[in-house]
Amino acid sequence: MSTQSNANANTSAAVRRPMRLGERLLQMGLVSADQVQIALLEQQKTGKQIGDALIAMGFVTEEAMREVLGATLGQQTILLQSVLAEPEALKRLPKDLASRFQAFPVSYNPDTKELVLASPKPNDIIAADQIRAQAGLGVRIAWRLASSADVLAAIDQFYGYELSIDGTIHEIETGQIDLLALTQGRGGYSHPVVRLVDALLSDAVHKLASDIHFEPEGQFLRIRYRIDGVMRQVRVLHGRYWSAMLVRLKLISSMNIAESRAPQDGRVSLSIGGRTVDFRAAVQPTIHGENFVLRVLDAKRGIVDYDKLGLTERQYGLLNLMLARPEGIVLVTGPTGSGKTTTLYSVLSHLNTESVNIMTLEDPVEYPITRIRQTSIADGSKIDFSEGIRSMMRQDPDIILVGEVRDKDTAEMAFRAAMTGHQVFSTLHTNSAIRSIPRLKDLGVAPDVIAGNIIGIIAQRLLRRLCLQCREPVEVVAGSAEARILGDAHVGHTVYQHHSGGCEACDYQGYKGRLAIMELLRFDAELDELITRNATLGELTAHALAHGFTPIAEDGLRRVVEGVTSIEEVGRVVDLTLRLTR
Repeated sequence: MSTQSNANANTSAAVRRPMRLGERLLQMGLVSADQVQIALLEQQKTGKQIGDALIAMGFVTEEAMREVLGATLGQQTILLQSVLAEPEALKRLPKDLASRFQAFPVSYNPDTKELVLASPKPNDIIAADQIRAQAGLGVRIAWRLASSADVLAAIDQFYGYELSIDGTIHEIETGQIDLLALTQGRGGYSHPVVRLVDALLSDAVHKLASDIHFEPEGQFLRIRYRIDGVMRQVRVLHGRYWSAMLVRLKLISSMNIAESRAPQDGRVSLSIGGRTVDFRAAVQPTIHGENFVLRVLDAKRGIVDYDKLGLTERQYGLLNLMLARPEGIVLVTGPTGSGKTTTLYSVLSHLNTESVNIMTLEDPVEYPITRIRQTSIADGSKIDFSEGIRSMMRQDPDIILVGEVRDKDTAEMAFRAAMTGHQVFSTLHTNSAIRSIPRLKDLGVAPDVIAGNIIGIIAQRLLRRLCLQCREPVEVVAGSAEARILGDAHVGHTVYQHHSGGCEACDYQGYKGRLAIMELLRFDAELDELITRNATLGELTAHALAHGFTPIAEDGLRRVVEGVTSIEEVGRVVDLTLRLTR
């Protein structure tokens, strides 16, 4: 009788015990038992929460984890990227408390005195007591569950990321400690040059710069950011600061600080706005000193979801048809900085499942992706692209990415991989999709090898988006330049141009953000036959246009009609002069 009652008690306890996070993830099929076990070992080793460990190792996404945690803890979840914080809520909780307890004030209702807070740890009793004391008498705290990275990013965004660059420079000049710069840091006092470099890198990331240039001149140092593809000067400092700043930059990039006469490459990793941001560094000797350039590799911005590439329904249909072919080459073409790598990473992430083995050769690897085997072909590497492809073929790949087809050997090996049943992706420096064909011939690839082995070619450029706050309407008038470029069918319609002075929302540029425009050339049997017969560029173009090919200029003008960009901006990156002379 006692045995039976004990069994009942154990069963009852099991029913009452809330399901653990790992068990719930297993039950939902989001992770495997092996992955949970690995995360538990990582938890013991680093002290991380099991959920954070699973996210860090790429076993589960932050969005999925947030929903599962909410169900497990019985908490409502919130997506902070779509939230605009209320000023009154921000006043209720100072930034230092918000950062210390990772709690972000989302909204405050004065009628009910309810303060909504987002936090990765909504059950933290100590945090709740201190925040309640700060918020004031009668204020009721309502918790919402959000990921740690989202909370830190929201704190950084809405409270401001004040880093006293001016104050730090003043401290270097006078020796007086800048208290404002110190209050923004979390590690106590550090040398002002260290804080100055950190502040500049953080400022560049917040302004969405893709590159940071430190350019010494005769008596001064020019600092420029590349934002939306255009260089913009942000600071000019006295030349005497540069030597100390250069040493700091070389140290964090793992470069040789004693070497000043030879180029060097390095890499930097910093935590900015609650996430890790990598920088690729390069130093080059010049007549005025060493020039230092940092490429910002922000994975959160650098990898775009496949369904957010901005293609039309027809373009997505064409691209999906290309990806459906199990073997052959897909080439992405365009000049440096046209977003080729971003497009390829989006496609690979879309194809990245447990059922395929994806391997890459890159110069260098920009963004690590879970499950994809990535190899860096850098100056210090003992393999080149052609040797790397030969080696990868012995690793049983299904899909291969070759960073760039740059010479005859690489081209031959890439086509050999395609001919032996692999799907190959690569980039090529040409002006258009159709001009890639003579370029491949120029590299020494035979026409009969090109024919039948290329799945398709994508040519792309990046355009700046008009600032929606200050863009100016322009009516398309008959006979005007706009009418000649867009066509008479758009006469009477309204398009937009940028405001020359801009506004605060776009940092007075008239443009904010970028988008890709593309032309997609899908190869068919007739096009292969033309290539085999060494058809002229005109014949290839005529065939493509007759079969629905849309040139990149047309895709750019589609964006003008949609009001997303301007004719001037399209003309900056593609040739529109033929339309003006017809």
